[in-house]
Amino acid sequence: MAQEPPVPIASLFRDTTGTEYESRWDICWSEKRTPWDRGGPSWALYDILKEKSELFSLPGSSITRKTALVPGCGTGYDVLLLSTFGFDVYGLDLSAGATAAAKKYAEGVMGKKGGPYEPQEGVERGAITWLTGNFFEDEWLNTIETSTGTPVKFDLIFDYTFFCALPPSMRPAWARRISDLLASEGRLVCLEFPSEKSPSELGPPWASPPHAYEAYLSAPGEVVPTDEHGGVLKEKMGPRQTDGLRRLLHTKPRRTHSSNIGDGATQHCISVWSH
Repeated sequence: MAQEPPVPIASLFRDTTGTEYESRWDICWSEKRTPWDRGGPSWALYDILKEKSELFSLPGSSITRKTALVPGCGTGYDVLLLSTFGFDVYGLDLSAGATAAAKKYAEGVMGKKGGPYEPQEGVERGAITWLTGNFFEDEWLNTIETSTGTPVKFDLIFDYTFFCALPPSMRPAWARRISDLLASEGRLVCLEFPSEKSPSELGPPWASPPHAYEAYLSAPGEVVPTDEHGGVLKEKMGPRQTDGLRRLLHTKPRRTHSSNIGDGATQHCISVWSH
């Protein structure tokens, strides 16, 4: 008897909430249904750190350690990449299957010569910590604070395929949490995807145009005007609030994965934010 094809990712998550929503990600990893996995690091992130270094206080050879967080890190490519710039990086994922995949991948590639994970010249590689936990809860954060002995704020947070993995109803909480976790002089980097998708289409990934990031990050924790599908109404966006993040850079990446290119043009943007 022919085996039935797997349920599409978007249909798998239809009308799910809470622990049921969380369990769906474990199903994806256990069944190796990870269409978001790009097989390597985000070169858009690499290029922005190299070419716009004036926006960042990179660790370099400084004895002062700087921290980075990659929520929804999946296989952890970008966790490893950020460590090459000297950040002590925390890769967080909701699924234990993702954490296991990240650890296995790291064991296979770390230390190899000539690959993308060699430290930058003159830079001491940062430490890497893998965490399984819910981004919106404190258990994983308490684990870090217990090990370091100090409250944790991150000097850099990288969001790619995390914002878009959240139902639109969860986005106010995402912005509030990002703002709370970002150090006072820290930087949030968002690789905005999928920019061209209609809000009426099922997710994940849910439509994530540039103005959606702007609306939520400009007013962390606040509910913003949306249509019946959760798409942000650009014409009804309010001004940035006093505690809102401000966008320092918004541009098309010079290099990106081939799946993010359509009709010969890059289909997403990369943005940098600060308090």
